[in-house]
Amino acid sequence: MKRIHSFPRWNISLTLPILIILISLQSQSSHATQTQPILDDLTIESFINKTLQWRSHLRKSQGDHRLKLSAPTLLAGVFCFVAASISSAGGIGGGGLFIPILTIVAGLDLKTASSFSAFMVTGGSIANVMYNLRGKTLIDYDIALLSEPCMLLGVSIGVVCNHFFPEWLITILFAIFLVWSTFKTCRHGVWHWKMESDRYHETRNGYEKLENGVIKNGTCGESGENKSLEEPLVGVEGKEKSRFPWKKLVALLMVWFCFFVIYLFRGNRYGQGIIQMEACGVGYWTLTLCQIPLAIAFTAWILHRKEVIACHGSNKQGVNKLIFPLMALMAGGLGGVFGIGGGMLISPLLLQVGVSPEVTAATCSFMVFFSSTMSAFQYLLLGMEHTGTALIFSVICFVASLVGLVVVQKAIKEFGRASLIVFSVGIVMALSALLMTSFGAFDVWEDYISGSYMGFKLPC
Repeated sequence: MKRIHSFPRWNISLTLPILIILISLQSQSSHATQTQPILDDLTIESFINKTLQWRSHLRKSQGDHRLKLSAPTLLAGVFCFVAASISSAGGIGGGGLFIPILTIVAGLDLKTASSFSAFMVTGGSIANVMYNLRGKTLIDYDIALLSEPCMLLGVSIGVVCNHFFPEWLITILFAIFLVWSTFKTCRHGVWHWKMESDRYHETRNGYEKLENGVIKNGTCGESGENKSLEEPLVGVEGKEKSRFPWKKLVALLMVWFCFFVIYLFRGNRYGQGIIQMEACGVGYWTLTLCQIPLAIAFTAWILHRKEVIACHGSNKQGVNKLIFPLMALMAGGLGGVFGIGGGMLISPLLLQVGVSPEVTAATCSFMVFFSSTMSAFQYLLLGMEHTGTALIFSVICFVASLVGLVVVQKAIKEFGRASLIVFSVGIVMALSALLMTSFGAFDVWEDYISGSYMGFKLPC
């Protein structure tokens, strides 16, 4: 019989901020020309200015934006390994951690860090999909099929909004949504933890009854009561498939390919694509708007299929199919606005409607695989530099994700706590909220003191 163990609170959320502050103070103190004590200078404004100067120093040290083999680069690799290990357990990409690590620790500019992050998330998602496809899969292909078209559409809408919204608004929206999502995710984690504890106590009481000879005739046999006692502590709500769902996988690939062809011909807003096109001209916006009827057509076709989604909410009643494309549209839009993948955003939404943690993690990683490969291919087609280094970081995340998956799955089997998956998602979201919101605020402050325009902008 499996036993429940309690875990100490993880303090990993304090590691990066403390390290950042120490590096900042050390860097500035080595070049200081002032004779007054450093503690006399630690006002809020001076701390922000010192942090901005330190970031500027890191960017200048990189010079031509090429990632050089140095102590900050190696440290960034270690942090990315840890971040990928934690993210893989929850089935999310981890871009909300990779981008801050590459910009803060390695000193890369945001554009280069974003391109690296796309490859790193792809490496981690490949590891997740390979791990989840072995044996009995927990991936809910119906949820993925319903969500993917609207998620890809939402990403395109979010990217447009990202160019239109000012930096301060994006930072505020990001902070509000991630704080709310972190709170809801942690609350679901606590709920699952209590449910697992109650199930454990029920199982233990049942075994005590068996030991006391409560069962009649003193036999264990094949009675219904004994069968219930033999059920695993961590229930699996995934759907057992007698055959691999090739038709659904082909449909997902078809959705991916259609959107990829649009991205391929459209290019970016500067007219960089496989065909010559006026920057933000009629052709650009025509191809962009074509994604709306395409997503609606795919979603309508999937919704009118005769097969029923076997997902159930916490009340054991069927979930309305329309919830999933709407959630995916919102998650994709927010992911496009914030510049991160949709896995970290759709995971708490799936938990909210009652999808089990194991199915949520497996399904999210499967969906992240399609969105991350789309981003990686776009960066390659647009002439991304230092692809070799990005592939090295991708391999690091691939290995780290496998390590994280093996460790977490062993912990779940050992302790009977599927809620570990939920808590890993909460940790990643809390760290992302702390890092990206903090340095987004620094960028807003830098724009403010430099007198830059801080209003709404045209999308082109």
